[in-house]
Amino acid sequence: MPANIRKTLLHVENTLVEGNKKAKKPLVLIAAVAVIKNPWVDLQDSEKFVEDLKPGILDVAPGLGELLTSMIIKEAGSGKNVEGYGKSAIVGLKGEIEHASGIIHTLRFGNFYREAVSAKSYLSFCNTRGGANAPIMIPLMDKNDAGRRSHYLTIQLSVPDAPADDEIVVALGASIGGRPHHRIGDRYQDLKDLGHDLDNPASV
Repeated sequence: MPANIRKTLLHVENTLVEGNKKAKKPLVLIAAVAVIKNPWVDLQDSEKFVEDLKPGILDVAPGLGELLTSMIIKEAGSGKNVEGYGKSAIVGLKGEIEHASGIIHTLRFGNFYREAVSAKSYLSFCNTRGGANAPIMIPLMDKNDAGRRSHYLTIQLSVPDAPADDEIVVALGASIGGRPHHRIGDRYQDLKDLGHDLDNPASV
C-alpha cells in the first residue's frame, strides 16, 4: 500500500545577511518533509524482523518521492530554479537505519526529484535514527557539479512530535543560490595544486 502519511511540512528559509554583510542574492533553502508510518515496524510485535524490504520500498518510495518533489517544485517556482539538492531520513527508535535507507536510497524515490530539476549529480544524503524532535539534516550539493563548493550547504530543522517509534521522517531539500559570500573556491583547484588527475581525484 502507499505511504501512510501522518503529516507533511514545508520549511522555507531566506538568508538576507551573512557575516554582517548583506547578501547580493538571498539564499533560499527549502525542505519538504513527510512523517510516515514505518512499513516494517509493528509495535505489537517487538521481535519482528523483515528480511525482504523490497515490497515495502515498492509500495512507499515512488509516491513519496513524487509528493515531496512536487512540494519542492511548487515552492521553488520551477525545477530550473533549484540549484542545490539533497535528501534525508530519520527512522524512529524501534526501526533500523536500513529502514530509513530503504526509502531514500532507491531510484524509485530519488528519480522523481532528479528528473524534475534536470540534475546530473547524485543526491547527497543523510540517514539516521532518532526520537521526536531529532534534527533533520539535509546535506546539499550543486545538482550538476559535485565539486562546486559554494553549494555545499545543510538544511537543519526538526518536527517536534516526530518520528515516533514506529515512524520515519523523510525529507527532500533544495537551495536557490549558494552560500552568500562563498570564497573558498572549488575542489578542482585543490586537485590541480596537489597534482591529482581531475578524473581520478583519489589517485588510485
